[in-house]
Amino acid sequence: MAKQSSLRLEAARVITRVVNGESLSAALPKVQERFSKRDQPLLAELCYGTLRYYFRLDAWLKLLVDKPIKEKEQEIHSLILLGLYQLFYTRIPAHAAIGETVQATRSLGKAWARGLVNGVLRNSQRQSEELHAMEEKSLVCGFAHPKWMINTLKKAWPDHYQDILSGNNQQPPMTLRVNEQKIQPARYLKKLLDNCIEARQSTIAPQAITLSKATAVENLPLFAAGGVSVQDESAQLAGTLINTKPGDHILDACCAPGGKTCHLLELNEDITVDALDAEATRQVRTRENLTRLQLNANILCGDGTKPEEWWDGKQYDHILLDAPCSATGVIRRHPDIKLLRKPEDIESLSQLQNEILNAIWPLLKSGGTLLYATCSIMPQENHLQIEQFLSQTPDAELNTLLGNWGQDTGFGRQLFPGSGDGFFYSLLTKL
Repeated sequence: MAKQSSLRLEAARVITRVVNGESLSAALPKVQERFSKRDQPLLAELCYGTLRYYFRLDAWLKLLVDKPIKEKEQEIHSLILLGLYQLFYTRIPAHAAIGETVQATRSLGKAWARGLVNGVLRNSQRQSEELHAMEEKSLVCGFAHPKWMINTLKKAWPDHYQDILSGNNQQPPMTLRVNEQKIQPARYLKKLLDNCIEARQSTIAPQAITLSKATAVENLPLFAAGGVSVQDESAQLAGTLINTKPGDHILDACCAPGGKTCHLLELNEDITVDALDAEATRQVRTRENLTRLQLNANILCGDGTKPEEWWDGKQYDHILLDAPCSATGVIRRHPDIKLLRKPEDIESLSQLQNEILNAIWPLLKSGGTLLYATCSIMPQENHLQIEQFLSQTPDAELNTLLGNWGQDTGFGRQLFPGSGDGFFYSLLTKL
């Protein structure tokens, strides 16, 4: 078992790398592999939790210090936030949280910081009422989000933004997608309950089952045999919104890691799917998922804006475009998005989405459908994107999506984070 002070130091270093622009999914695994399986969950919890509440913890820190911590001391800054997270959001005893976090400064070779870290953490306990009062005075502190994101969502969704922001700070559920080629959802649910795994069936996605508590996939009945996969219920709607029939030729653009490709094939194995993604490394996961589920697809690596480089000229009956986006609908799963995403990203991503839409639309047969999807809650990437595309594309027609899920935006349906992730769907038919 690793020294707990070492674990906290490495967690602080991961947080610092995220602050400097590296994604948590890239930074954390490099460090996790150096720790035992027993210690890895705590390391992940400290990183995810501190980033989830980063903007609140940082606001608290500003109140607790007489002068700002120097920019060159980023690791000390991250270490203090890590300590505050432990004190206010975990069951770690205060003496252990403070002691181990202070001890981590020794490994940094910064003896001067021991007193600072110790003093700030102990003062936070004495000033807890004052700290919590800040949550009422400041939206950034209260919602633990960057100011630009709060303002954007407040303007876009005045009746929903508070629930969206609060939902982003919740622990996400673990949801499964049952492969009906292997077993029916109701029967699989019974298997889970028989194995003392509490779960419920989704009310919006027919193959979705949500667990009351996350568990390792090796504990799931039939996982290795391809009977079930992990996929959020909102993401599962994609497979059910495309009405395939045997013999259909389908393009899943921007497909990695292949969850939606696999779902389409589970629902109708007598279709041909071209699974496209720009990143070859991400297609490794697509291949792994197809292999475990005993499914077949044509895996392509290519740029969605340049179909002339990978398309064979045969038009598609259906296209699924799960477009590159800000991922603001999955912040609860990826809290680093709060720090990594910038206002200007929304504009550049919106432009990329428009380029892909225009590039792949000619690949669709007349009478075929294109399902546009994002895991974003930003209007510019979603209904405003589709409104613009329809105004520029005479042979595109909007289909009305009916369902007991999401908000009708006039150009598709928007789901907010809740039982499922934040997603947008719009279905277009080519005339």
